[in-house]
Amino acid sequence: MQTWRSVAVPRVPGTPPPLRLHDTATGQLRPTAPGPEAKMYVCGITPYDATHLGHAATYLAFDLVHRLWRDAGHDVHYVQNVTDIDEPLLERAERDHEDWVVLGRRETALFREDMEALRVLPPREFVGAVESIPEIVEMIGELLANGSAYRAEDPVHPDIYFDRSYTGRFGYESNYDEATMAGFFAERGGDPGRPGKRDPLDALLWRLARPGEPSRESELGAGRPGWHVQCSAIALNRLGLRFDVQGGGSDLVFPHHEYSAAHAEALTGDHPFAGHYVHAGMIGLAGEKMSKSKGNLVLVSRLRADDVDPSAMRLALFAGHYRTDRGWTDELLHQAQERLARWREATSAQAGPAAEGTIAKLRDRLADDLDTPSALGAVDAWVVDALEHRGTDTDAPASIRNAVDALLGVAL
Repeated sequence: MQTWRSVAVPRVPGTPPPLRLHDTATGQLRPTAPGPEAKMYVCGITPYDATHLGHAATYLAFDLVHRLWRDAGHDVHYVQNVTDIDEPLLERAERDHEDWVVLGRRETALFREDMEALRVLPPREFVGAVESIPEIVEMIGELLANGSAYRAEDPVHPDIYFDRSYTGRFGYESNYDEATMAGFFAERGGDPGRPGKRDPLDALLWRLARPGEPSRESELGAGRPGWHVQCSAIALNRLGLRFDVQGGGSDLVFPHHEYSAAHAEALTGDHPFAGHYVHAGMIGLAGEKMSKSKGNLVLVSRLRADDVDPSAMRLALFAGHYRTDRGWTDELLHQAQERLARWREATSAQAGPAAEGTIAKLRDRLADDLDTPSALGAVDAWVVDALEHRGTDTDAPASIRNAVDALLGVAL
């Protein structure tokens, strides 16, 4: 699947501190420890509607990880999927009397446009689930062979399920109790009431073909893959086990990330799937989580059509910490637009205060679990000094401009 065009990233002099990120599995803030190649997998969209600011906030958070690793000299192997075969996409296509393939391709193209406009650095590999079906089928076959998967006791539709008890570690990533897992499983695409399963929380790996549903011929029987195994196979086959960061929104902690890790660990017999499990908070509107199901969306494409500067969108979302659930308001955007104008005024001057200390603070704050509010504050302090006292360092405005571009992805 085609990714989007990248932007040039300026080099910033100096040595950045190691990046520390909060790990959901341990509940601790720990240093990432990549080798020369830093490896990250971030779960992508299910393309049945346009990119909203909740999506944008997640991909901007991991864009910062990408940028900080590059700043530290790592070659970043970033993989992102597209869930272009799943229930929400099929349901939307049926509702709108549209071909599900056409719908998925159109919304994926719009997503690429939005990411490019927001100056999100593209993944090295942008992989659709449909194109990955052969490797997913192979993985499911191996899970059946080692006993971690089974066919449901249903003579008509013996779908294939994952035995969640197989590894003995199920639940280590989310740390949820049984009641919480059961609630989220039912809410987020699970089928706890399906007859013929060994356990209500066993997750679907392969759904056998039903009349009128899309399916693919395979040695498993004609059908299509479940949700979690898609990411498990795509990540494992491109990054291997124990890659550095598994990322996504906080609504993916369970069931999606828990199961995708469990599938890979059951297949390999090794642990853990990823070194860090990192999750971004939700963006709300009028007190509710922004989501396609609620219809309370602020779309990136709509803001772009209204000539909102994408750098202002970045600054508005960076005004809150990435792990915090937070709201979107017109005032937040207005404040970001004013901040962007001040930053551009200060960095367009012929001279300014020395930049080295500010760049060091910017790096330090971002390296501390992507503390963007404090990072923006460090730049604000330099801007105030520059606008009020001007300064005499003729290299400083360009140095700040380049650092803000490289580290925050904000074009000044």
